Amino acid sequence: MCGIIGYIGSKPAREIILNGLKRLEYRGYDSAGMALVNGDTKIFKCKGRVKDLEEMVNNSNFDGTTGMGHTRWATHGEPNELNAHPQVSHKGYFIVVHNGIIENYARLKRHLEGRGVAFTSQTDTEVLANLIEHLYIEGDLTAEQAITLALNRVEGAYGLVIICTKEADKLFAAKKGSPLVIGVGEGENFIASDATPIVEHTQRVIYLNDDDLAIIKKDELILKTIRIEKIQPVVKELDLKIGEIDKEGYPHFMLKEIFEQPRAIHDTFRGRILPDYSGVMLGGLHNELETMSQAERIIIIACGTSWHAGLIGEYFFEEYTRIPVEVEYASEFRYRNPIIKKGDIVIAISQSGETADTLAAVKLAREKGAKVIGICNVVGSSIPRETDAGVYTHAGPEIGVASTKAFTTQVTVLAMMAFEIGHLKGIISDSFYKELITELVSIPGKIEKTLGVNEKVIELSKIFQNTHNALYLGRGYLFPVALEGALKLKEISYIHAEGYPAAEMKHGPIALIDENMPVVVVATKDDTYGKIINNIQEIKARKGVVIAIVTEGDDIIRKMADHILEVPETLPVFSGLLAVIPLQLLSYHIAVLRGCNVDQPRNLAKSVTVE
Repeated sequence: MCGIIGYIGSKPAREIILNGLKRLEYRGYDSAGMALVNGDTKIFKCKGRVKDLEEMVNNSNFDGTTGMGHTRWATHGEPNELNAHPQVSHKGYFIVVHNGIIENYARLKRHLEGRGVAFTSQTDTEVLANLIEHLYIEGDLTAEQAITLALNRVEGAYGLVIICTKEADKLFAAKKGSPLVIGVGEGENFIASDATPIVEHTQRVIYLNDDDLAIIKKDELILKTIRIEKIQPVVKELDLKIGEIDKEGYPHFMLKEIFEQPRAIHDTFRGRILPDYSGVMLGGLHNELETMSQAERIIIIACGTSWHAGLIGEYFFEEYTRIPVEVEYASEFRYRNPIIKKGDIVIAISQSGETADTLAAVKLAREKGAKVIGICNVVGSSIPRETDAGVYTHAGPEIGVASTKAFTTQVTVLAMMAFEIGHLKGIISDSFYKELITELVSIPGKIEKTLGVNEKVIELSKIFQNTHNALYLGRGYLFPVALEGALKLKEISYIHAEGYPAAEMKHGPIALIDENMPVVVVATKDDTYGKIINNIQEIKARKGVVIAIVTEGDDIIRKMADHILEVPETLPVFSGLLAVIPLQLLSYHIAVLRGCNVDQPRNLAKSVTVE
């Protein structure tokens, strides 16, 4: 997921753009670049990190009051200086930074090459820059006209910022399928792929919609569609503080975000639970609950960690609402010609609200007539705007690539939704409803207590930092937690790990177990507790090393397992919210000991905004 930052105003742009690019590093990238305008235009690009670009820019002593920067995650063409952005058109009239993919770039490139246009990179972005320039020259057009015409000819996704060197008093920005936000200042304006690089400069923002084109000057903003329809900009206030995007003394964002989970979950239910704990009020679903309660089927669509949260949601809804649930990978759902019937509800889950496959699946579901509900963290992102209704998680910015508080807050929202629908249907009694809500309110405090295992996890991580494989097992609500624990270990430590339903162990994974195979068993007390004990015995019989996540005071598994990590007692429905915490810490500390880049693991991006 590439990053964009642009500035136009009266201040020196260099530091604003460099600091903005540093804020965007969490998105994942392999090269970086920037353009500065000051009468002349100068381009800086390099493979590698923003700090390498910063050294290059600072050594030049060139600055300007207009500029743009980019962090690139390679799609078309390998990571190198030539393919880094900004990309410049053949004759140098247009400079472009681009998030997304131009799908018909090959056909456009052949067309342009046939007209004598030369290319220097392997990128689809250079094709777009040259298409704009070709139309600009051949049609004797303004920059705005050429950009508009070009965008009506390209297919695919884009978040664009464009400089025309002949009209350098403005920036052009356009969006289709890749997020862009304009920061509105006094005598200055900003453009970025998300709000993190601009929050220290302004709290006033405009979220661009698909097919929007913005013409941005330092003291003027014009918003149109690419079909030349004028739009009245809607300015919103950011609910984001600079401290939320700083590490605040933690060595990594991931560790900070693990420790933020008590607050994040509290913020997720804050204002939504009645003072006497007698009910839940999800304002974003106020007009949809009756429809949801009458659904014949619920389909949950998501990717990655959000998919794991959706699996727990399946247990919630089937247990407490008695509505059949299917949980789908959005990337498969969108291409499978799914059967959606009248009366079906589709729930889309995404931390960023910009996940390309989930967004495409949402649009497909709506086209087929489904009622689509969103669960998202980022206000103003695309999925909340594409769904019929929804709930924000209020987790706060999640900078670490490996999701932690996004997962637990998504699970919290799914629980509240299921409880409210179940109570509405009469499946959950008034007394049990209050018991569930009372226990939910206690969860942040119980997570705070669970975080006390951190020092023990550090010592445990030293034992297992050099392992090559790991198996994670769980049952019921804890099976998706096992999947999530395995994913975390894979993502940031690069150790191969598999999550499995414990009952399926004898259908294959048991063949892997020996004295070199650590097996993490999520074994807090619930209705399947006796069965999970049997699984642990089977592992020990084959000399497997067992790390068990258990309920506080468990003396049975303590005698069987090699290592235990305790979590407080809770209702089984909330067990995953506690059990996942030691697994997050385990993956984090193992990755740190292995010298891995925890916040920016290799080959991964925070949000997958292109296929």
